[in-house]
Amino acid sequence: MNKFLWGASTSGFQVEGGYNLGGKGLSTTDVRHVKEGIADTKVASDHYHHFKEDILLMKELGLKAYRFSFCWARIMPDGHHVNQEGLEFYDQIIQLCLENDIEPIPTLYHFEMPQALVDEFVVEKVENASMLC
Repeated sequence: MNKFLWGASTSGFQVEGGYNLGGKGLSTTDVRHVKEGIADTKVASDHYHHFKEDILLMKELGLKAYRFSFCWARIMPDGHHVNQEGLEFYDQIIQLCLENDIEPIPTLYHFEMPQALVDEFVVEKVENASMLC
């Protein structure tokens, strides 16, 4: 039995766009400094608005798997409370994949988190590094 999955892989902050839509909060990738001439992640490839077309193109290509990441600032904008609209966005992606015989493979963490958590918990300056141990 062949278990190889021919598929596509994306990172939420690199493809989703829709950075201030659907109840999404700021993410660490939204607030980072981007050099002039380099695209930021506010629009990206606009997967947020085009995921249906994107998944249908995956089916047309014969892909059998889609590895994508959750943008936690879309799911928990403040880092503590769930945004139902964010959950529904990812549920739609998963359901559309299943309907088109594409195995959804969500990645829980891909280098971004709600900026609210950083603001709340990250220590700007630690005088004694042993305090962190």
